[in-house]
Amino acid sequence: MLNKKIRNILTIVLLLFIGATLFAQEVYKDPNAAIEDRVNDLLGKMTTAEKIGQMQQFALYQINDGLLAGVKAGKFGSFLNAGDLNDKNRLQKAAVEGSRLGIPIIFGRDVIHGYKTVFPIPLGQAATWNPELVEKASVIAAEEASEEGIHWTFAPMVDISRDPRWGRIAESCGEDPYLAAEIGAAMVKGLQGSSLADENTIAACAKHYVGYGAAEAGRDYNTTYIPERLLRDVYLVPFKSCVDAGAATLMSAFNDLNGVPTTGNEFTLKQVLRDEWNFDGFVVSDWTSITEMIAHGYAADEKEAAYKAAKAGVNMEMVSQSYANNMEELLKEGKISEAWIDQLVMEILRIKFRLGLFERPYREAAVDSKILSDDNKAVAKQAAVESLVLLQNSDDLLPLSYDIKKLAVIGPLADDAKSQLGTWVPDGKPEDAVTPLSALKEILNEKTEVIYAAGIETPRTKSTDLFGEAIKAANQADAVVMFCGEDDLLSGESHSRAFIDLPGAQVNLIKAVAKTGKPIALVIMGGRPLTFGEITGDVNSILYAWHPGTMGGPAIADVLFGKYSPSGKLPVSFPRTVGQVPLYYNHKNTGRPPTADQLGIEQGTPENPLGFVSYFLDVDFTPAYSFGQGLSYTTFEYSDLKLSSEKLKVGESLEASVTLQNTGDVEAAEVVQLYIRDLFGSVTRPVKELKGFKKISLKPGESKTVAFTLNTDDLKFWDIDMNYVVEPGEFNLWIGGSSDADLMAEFKVE
Repeated sequence: MLNKKIRNILTIVLLLFIGATLFAQEVYKDPNAAIEDRVNDLLGKMTTAEKIGQMQQFALYQINDGLLAGVKAGKFGSFLNAGDLNDKNRLQKAAVEGSRLGIPIIFGRDVIHGYKTVFPIPLGQAATWNPELVEKASVIAAEEASEEGIHWTFAPMVDISRDPRWGRIAESCGEDPYLAAEIGAAMVKGLQGSSLADENTIAACAKHYVGYGAAEAGRDYNTTYIPERLLRDVYLVPFKSCVDAGAATLMSAFNDLNGVPTTGNEFTLKQVLRDEWNFDGFVVSDWTSITEMIAHGYAADEKEAAYKAAKAGVNMEMVSQSYANNMEELLKEGKISEAWIDQLVMEILRIKFRLGLFERPYREAAVDSKILSDDNKAVAKQAAVESLVLLQNSDDLLPLSYDIKKLAVIGPLADDAKSQLGTWVPDGKPEDAVTPLSALKEILNEKTEVIYAAGIETPRTKSTDLFGEAIKAANQADAVVMFCGEDDLLSGESHSRAFIDLPGAQVNLIKAVAKTGKPIALVIMGGRPLTFGEITGDVNSILYAWHPGTMGGPAIADVLFGKYSPSGKLPVSFPRTVGQVPLYYNHKNTGRPPTADQLGIEQGTPENPLGFVSYFLDVDFTPAYSFGQGLSYTTFEYSDLKLSSEKLKVGESLEASVTLQNTGDVEAAEVVQLYIRDLFGSVTRPVKELKGFKKISLKPGESKTVAFTLNTDDLKFWDIDMNYVVEPGEFNLWIGGSSDADLMAEFKVE
């Protein structure tokens, strides 16, 4: 009897032990376990081949039996461009139910400025100077993309760009580190929400890390030379902001940075990103950028490229397969350790767990789809409205009056739905976009006759054959709205331009229409700053519209007719000519700074260098339009600039305030901007630096006190000894409506 009881007890104990052991063996499947415990548990169960498989992202073009067999064998950790929702679920089923450990796939897609509802290009979103609105747009992009099974996007792009020849400036947030940091962080927050595990959020990927926007001569993929101090003070700033905002991933860039390609750069990928910033997500290479280190001359072959990328800390390889082909051999040779592979894979698995992929690997078709909903399109329209920058408005032509009897709409971009979507819109459809022509016809109804003439077939057309119909339309009308600029193919990746003027026969078209004597409002669409000084005297008004997205047409129409006053401000300086490039507001002063309006050949000589300064003989040294500039249908007056203290110690703050008044008769919003200058330092400092901005809406006659808090931490820079410090000294502070603000105060840091 006793033996039987003992046997029963022993049996129970054994069963409990077996159950506990089995449970312990499946920690990674336990949704209640800590993520780090799940990661470590899963990693301990993986073979080397399975680990290397997690490091491979494959570009999918067609699903076949061989591909599915590879998924079941654990050869792929991620897919790029993986078809529709059914395709994704099919691949995911092969991974989750067909592979040994059931590790889900992460599906990536370029959701750059919207998914099906397309928002203005990122440069246009930066022109809103409205991070809250940008965050809303990113929330919508994530919701729409996640609805179709996408877990991860390769955005935001926060490359600082000071060269408008570079085609990818369209995807950037402009030239300034502070503005790019604010807009980039807003995009990360919108995409990722409060939790990556939410089914309506997707993982962000800050790119291209780092210095890609400084490509020599604006040629894509080109070499960059950026001293460490400049790298840290300018180019790294928005990436740090994205990491602080919780960006799940980063993408290494194509470029060679100071002799070391960024995909193999241990300084940026290990020292800065991991050791200094404590980033714990993962890094994906750009498309084949690991094997492209061979062409750079940094790796002799694919094997060495894999070694250098892995050693630098690139976790996942996009498209090329140097890891898959060489990692096991590198391991056998002792060049890469199992522990280092574990570290790289651990960081991938961590994000997969944070995304909730192990609990929710599949996505069902939406019953009530939010894609292209009225609410989404309303936000897209608002973003387009706030992105529009009014650069010129002589004779107050804008806003146009609804009393106009006949309006001529002329230009190749008036009814080009595809072009207004801009670059990098793999899922946006032209048929979903509302063009300016159709929007103008709708808001004007039958009260105003709209006479349309393209004038030239496309923005790049050089033929003048259609000029006649454009001139005829203008002659019949009371006013003209022209739509010129770049089509979508003239900006974006590998679309750099040596000349950034209006392409094709557009200048001649504008001048031909101007000869009719009719008032002209010119709307320019483009993916970059363009040079168009030769036609500014031929038109009354210039409204810069970037590539405004799905709802660009209604946004432009409503601004043209005064439903909204333009409030956009330039996120990048506009040169007068390409010969001024690079041109940016936060430059150094030089030892011989030019004076205002200085032009022409000075009368001095090398022996007596009277008037010899840093300028051009043949063009004004100033930009055509300054960073932060943008007009309104009203006027704003800045006055009464006050500082709470003119002296502060390191660690203290001051409040800077100004009175802003709407002195016109239209309700409008103004972006109030705060700039500082550190007059003397252990290294030279920029002539101005943006340190704050607020978008303020005022009714006619209304005034408001706008205040900023400035801490000495906001004044830090990398000093002569490469320490990040604020140095005691004298500072200037400006508050105004652009980087040309002249309302100034002074303070000292003691």
